[in-house]
Amino acid sequence: MAPFKRLVGQLSLLLTSTLGPSLSAAQTCDTSGGGAQYHGKFKSLGCYNDSSVSILSNAKVSTVAMTPQYCADFCGARGYGYGGIEFTTYVGDEAKYTSGYSMSLLKINNPKQGGDVSDAFTPACLTSPLCSHDVCDASLSISQRVAALVGALTTEEKILNLVDAAAGSRPPGVQFPDEPLNYTYATSFPSPILSAAAFDDELIAGIGEVVGREGRAFGNGGFSGFDFWAPNINPFRDPRWGRGQETPGEDILVVKNYVRNYVPGLQGPDPLDKQIIATCKHYAVYDLENGRYGNNYDPTQQDMADYFLAPFKTCVRDVAVGSVMCTYNAVLGYPSCANEYLLEEVLREHWGFTNDYNYVVGDCGAVQDIFSYHNCTNTEVGAASVAINAGTDLDCGQTFIKLNQSLAHEQTTEDRLDEALTRLYNALFTVGFFDGSEKYGSLDFSDVGTPDAQALAYRAAVEGITSLKNDGTLPLSGKKARKVAVIGPYANATEQMQGDCSGPPKYLRSPLYAFNRHAAWDVTYVMGTDIDTNDTSGFKAAVAAAKKADIVIYLGGIDNSLESETNDREDLAWPGNQLDLISQLSDQAPVGGQVDDSALKENSNVKALIWAGYPSQDGGPALLDVMIGKQSIAGRLPITQYPASYANEVSIFDINLRPNATYPGRTYQWYTGTPVYPFGFGMHYTTFDSSWSASPESSYTYTWTSFSSDVKNTGSHTSDYSGLLFLSSSNAGPAPRPNKTLVSYARLHNIAVGGSDTLNLPLTLGSIARADVNGDLTIFPGDYKLALDVEDSLTVEFSLKGKPVVIDTLPKPQKTYEFAVPVHTQPPSYQDYGTL
Repeated sequence: MAPFKRLVGQLSLLLTSTLGPSLSAAQTCDTSGGGAQYHGKFKSLGCYNDSSVSILSNAKVSTVAMTPQYCADFCGARGYGYGGIEFTTYVGDEAKYTSGYSMSLLKINNPKQGGDVSDAFTPACLTSPLCSHDVCDASLSISQRVAALVGALTTEEKILNLVDAAAGSRPPGVQFPDEPLNYTYATSFPSPILSAAAFDDELIAGIGEVVGREGRAFGNGGFSGFDFWAPNINPFRDPRWGRGQETPGEDILVVKNYVRNYVPGLQGPDPLDKQIIATCKHYAVYDLENGRYGNNYDPTQQDMADYFLAPFKTCVRDVAVGSVMCTYNAVLGYPSCANEYLLEEVLREHWGFTNDYNYVVGDCGAVQDIFSYHNCTNTEVGAASVAINAGTDLDCGQTFIKLNQSLAHEQTTEDRLDEALTRLYNALFTVGFFDGSEKYGSLDFSDVGTPDAQALAYRAAVEGITSLKNDGTLPLSGKKARKVAVIGPYANATEQMQGDCSGPPKYLRSPLYAFNRHAAWDVTYVMGTDIDTNDTSGFKAAVAAAKKADIVIYLGGIDNSLESETNDREDLAWPGNQLDLISQLSDQAPVGGQVDDSALKENSNVKALIWAGYPSQDGGPALLDVMIGKQSIAGRLPITQYPASYANEVSIFDINLRPNATYPGRTYQWYTGTPVYPFGFGMHYTTFDSSWSASPESSYTYTWTSFSSDVKNTGSHTSDYSGLLFLSSSNAGPAPRPNKTLVSYARLHNIAVGGSDTLNLPLTLGSIARADVNGDLTIFPGDYKLALDVEDSLTVEFSLKGKPVVIDTLPKPQKTYEFAVPVHTQPPSYQDYGTL
């Protein structure tokens, strides 16, 4: 039994393991144990700074069992001449800490010639001696096989397999080795915020399918795990949030539909035979980087039901997601990963996150933060205890290693450890870790970056690009625009176009790359200025180029230097001196995140204004093709563009959505001010005329119907059309009432000049429900108005008859909870609580 247990430590890769091909009849279990084991001989070269985490990058492994010898064996067996152990270091005094990365570098003296150890995955039940154990007995049920595996582990082994760095595991994230190896790139899609601007659910499903397929291929090849921590479905509450670009925007219907389409694309149609495991994050009320490790938010039950929890309910109830990630911050006084209300009462008991393969993973370091930042427990052992007891099953970190002390002090039970492991190993079965996968096991690098994937990335960029202003200058086809001055910090952007959390693509085609290849243009490029600088030394050359040009295209905005993970913005104004330069130029097409475009909107010399988000690998060609009219423009803003003064009126830490006497509210539903551009705004190169396909009723009881509109292209350009249907009421339900609510949308494609198409807008009673003060979703009778698009191009008024009907209740949090250790509740945060 001892040899088997030692091997389990290597094989139980948990949720960072890799996948591989399915078993064939010719494959058998070799129980001989193999031949002589490779032993790496090495020399220590000392410690090296590695601030970019990139000294060595061809292969990685993460394990709590890491030693220099383990490192030498792993690297030398693969033919590498060097290996390194990387770790975080902390320097400073008690008042302030700074961190960086260091690497203990090793020279391997006897690397295997050719490196005959493959990183590609072999199903666990084809390996010895595991293949002879009951976990690999296909005549048993999955639950019996999992029980046999968990029962064979010692207590110490159980604990070691409840962290992401279990022995033999892959590190979090995807590895991109250097050429000439395969798996050096993947398809890079536009950021979710731009994809969402297309208002095209079919597009989102297609992106999910490609990302899932390529992710599985990387897993099969040994360059990733199979649990991908996506999607980020926290709604974009505050425009300063550094990770808002990772989300589908501020509207809950859009976020929920993103979940409904993206997650099945990632996982595939069968939850018991998944392509990869998706993880909906970050549960819950996470939408700030400032203080994210230690803040506590106390939203109202109304906002919890309507906004913060709604996407996660969709993720669990509607699309059978495999995993949910609890987050750094606290909610209602308790850290999310120790929050029994969120993890047990809502997630599992109310929403039914109870399949054998459903598990909760803590964000990296979040379990330790229960003690370190929140001061919720007096010790780190206590943090491990309250997290495991509340329902966190896997720790991305090493705090769960202290569960041996939790057991010794009777702060948790081995049965609870077994429950967590059972969920994790059942999840491994759903992706073929033990038996292989007939459906997905053959995916490899030939399935990455395929022509259909590249075409979809281009299409996603095109569909999301949004016109905010146009006096007829665009499209440029047929215009007398031979000499073109291209100016700005995004003009020659490559990696900048990818946004946050992106790996290397097969290619990155900048706007300048595309413009230079447009035969009709004679392009002059001058950068002029950078994203965030007061250096005006480039102004003179930029203005000179503009004076000689027929048209000036300025490309700028913000990038990941100003908004990203761990980095919120402080204001909403254009950074640096970009506006100063623009005022001396003319036509422009900025890309990047959301900033206050008031000055550009009001400047008559600015003929056109385009928002292009983070368009990624084909951002340049997509932008060119939209500007010259080769592609139509039909994106719509998935966010409200607030005036810069909003940042001074609203604390980024104020979690409330609804307005009051001193607070203007958040999102288009509640904001009482005047936006620069409203949510859902977007112009076309053509005009449309809409009419109801069938006359709506003037009143309804609690029966409902979908609506449809006939849309005719009355202009001069073939075009897509995105239709958004909003609902409002002045008397239904308690005040304050939302300004309006998006209840349906759809996108039509390529409507020819003079042609028509039917816009189908599905609507359910649930579409018009909103939460009462208790957080219960209720259909309120009253007088309503439906309006198509921001401009109310088509409206209908109706009455809903009957009494209020509750269609879903939100469990109410208990006043107090019992914990195995002393716990300190936390007041709401109104400042940055994330710094030690």
